[in-house]
Amino acid sequence: MPQFFIDRPVFAWVLAILIALGGLLALLRLPSEAYPAIAPPQVAVTTSYPGASAATVESTVTQVIEQQLTGIDNLLYFTSQSASDGSSAITLTFQSGTNPDIAAVQTENRVSLAQPRLPAEVNQQGLRIAKVAAGFLGGIGLVSAPGGPSAEELNNIVASRVLDPIQRVPGVGAAVQFGAEYAMRIWLDPDKLKAYNLSASAVLAAVQSQNAQFPSGSIGSWPSLSSQTTTATVTAEGRFTSPEQFEQILLRTDPNGASVRLRDVARVTLGAAQYGFETSVGTTPVAAFGIQLAPEANALDVSRAVTEKMNAIQGSFPAGVKWVWAWDSTPFIRVAIREVLITLIEAVVLVFLVMLVFLQNFRATLIPTLVVPSALLGTLIGMYAVGFSINQLSLFAMVLAIGIVVDDAIVVVEAVDRIMREEHLPPKEATRKAMQQITGAIVASPRCWRRCSSRARCRPAAPG
Repeated sequence: MPQFFIDRPVFAWVLAILIALGGLLALLRLPSEAYPAIAPPQVAVTTSYPGASAATVESTVTQVIEQQLTGIDNLLYFTSQSASDGSSAITLTFQSGTNPDIAAVQTENRVSLAQPRLPAEVNQQGLRIAKVAAGFLGGIGLVSAPGGPSAEELNNIVASRVLDPIQRVPGVGAAVQFGAEYAMRIWLDPDKLKAYNLSASAVLAAVQSQNAQFPSGSIGSWPSLSSQTTTATVTAEGRFTSPEQFEQILLRTDPNGASVRLRDVARVTLGAAQYGFETSVGTTPVAAFGIQLAPEANALDVSRAVTEKMNAIQGSFPAGVKWVWAWDSTPFIRVAIREVLITLIEAVVLVFLVMLVFLQNFRATLIPTLVVPSALLGTLIGMYAVGFSINQLSLFAMVLAIGIVVDDAIVVVEAVDRIMREEHLPPKEATRKAMQQITGAIVASPRCWRRCSSRARCRPAAPG
């Protein structure tokens, strides 16, 4: 193989240029992340049973779903957690290499078998089945100036204006809010309920029956009389939207005309849907959400796109509200990439100086100087082909490989120069003879490097 390229130098140059261009294209397409995705894929099943205790959730929801999770392909194990706020979370872990989309579909099919046995409230709230990302790209918080919107208002802004646009950013797998949006809270007074001889279930039934949306139809639509020329759509009041409307819900009417309304036995306010999270920066309450990467997404590109999207959304925020990166994992990636570039530049400069000092030949110093970047760019093509990403481990491996590439280039140039000086051969013949002598040693040196604990123990035999 070396003789083939020695006899065809133009072809060798063209091939080296193509490898360099291919490496640059691969560099633009390789995903960037802090660590490689080596963790087994996971799928999470989450439910909500408002008002239920942890024991009730465990017996009526979690165990019912767990009984149906057998028989899923490549399932290793699953863990579950039932909380006192009525939430249930089951995390399924699959073997490495399992397609997470197929795993999520199979999990959804098995969970659907358990839905008829679940409480009606759980089915109404909905079961959420989603792939679980390995970690967060970062977290964003909305901060209000003193006297501005409260933490509940900030959380409602996140839920209504921020989450959907951020989840549509390419590369974002999910946006997880550490809080809840607004909800209508009805705080019942047990003493007043007892005084009016009412129960909480009766109040709930009244709210559900009167706070409903009904189709009203239309007047004059088909089939109609031939003389009918006008069609009108009937518009009726839908669901309630204000605390005052909820307060007017009729709970009971007595024969004497007296009535009991919701405001007589409860306090209706607009508050958070859940109170399980409380986020703050120092002592300042904030509304925060985390961003998870999609598989094979570029962390640096996603972070840049999210920043641009948040700057665009900033104009719709109330006065005094601004957004900040609460934490961001991309600086570690940028530092790792910068360190590799610094190492590469230092290696090229050192090779140039060593060859120039010991060989006293400026032309000979250009060869290893060009070999190092072209060889590393060729490595990027292989990384792209096998699905690797630019992360701290792969960059560390490239730093180690720089030493091997530099050593091989120096050995080849030094061998050719020695034969030219000692045997007075022209450059082409000297290169041909040098490669016949050291090709085996050059090929065996990386393997010897891996198998020996120190380089001093590696002794590849090479003439001269």
